[in-house]
Amino acid sequence: MWYFAWILGLPLAAAFAVLNAMWYELMDDEAIRKEKLGTPETPQGQERL
Repeated sequence: MWYFAWILGLPLAAAFAVLNAMWYELMDDEAIRKEKLGTPETPQGQERL
């Protein structure tokens, strides 16, 4: 029965890693874009008011 944990756990861990990498790339691209535009960093939660 231990193999069920592996069957479920490995894809879940891989999916988490992929989503984490996608989030990091999104945040990095946003920071680079703001840096190039010269706009100051806005406080968290104030971007879409």
